[in-house]
Amino acid sequence: MTDAKTEILNRIRGALHDTPAPAPAERRYRWASERPREEVVEMLEDRLVDYRAAVHHETPESLPGRIAELLGASARYVVPAGLDLSWLPEDTAARRALADPGDARAASALGVRELNAVDAVVTSSTVSCAETGTIFLTGRPDEGRRAISLVPDHHICVVPLDTVVELIPEALARVEPTAPVTMISGPSATSDIELERVEGVHGPRTLDVILLG
Repeated sequence: MTDAKTEILNRIRGALHDTPAPAPAERRYRWASERPREEVVEMLEDRLVDYRAAVHHETPESLPGRIAELLGASARYVVPAGLDLSWLPEDTAARRALADPGDARAASALGVRELNAVDAVVTSSTVSCAETGTIFLTGRPDEGRRAISLVPDHHICVVPLDTVVELIPEALARVEPTAPVTMISGPSATSDIELERVEGVHGPRTLDVILLG
């Protein structure tokens, strides 16, 4: 190697050695909401409606009537075993199936064929993020395993108002790290190469969200 090349290489090495490492990029984002509670709930509703979900406001007293209306006169439906049965209309008990909360392979568990044969599912929810319009299900007893909220064509999801937050960090703080998380932002929808919207391919075609206050 010529002296000129050696000198150039030494200069490059020296420049690299003397150049300080770039400072890490500063990440600035909000961890906690400062918005009024009513504004956060309104934001969630706006996002859900924009995603083509139907949103209803109910109280514990009016909730069974609303669910009865959404189910209609003949719909068969499934609920997780841990759901509060006082939420449900009493006269629909004969059309109701309880989903086994444990192993999907258990003898009492409803399989995909059985779930596909019902018209709707009613679940609760863990937390909802208003910023993104996303509802989190985490497999709790009142939500059931993932299949029951994905196979039936109509999902009626109850969202207690005290579980609504504005920001993703707030939502994730309420989720168990090892929980099987399902995130819902409106009914299932996809588009083909010509942007033709198709609903119900990957989950329920219809999503009714009940904000329970």
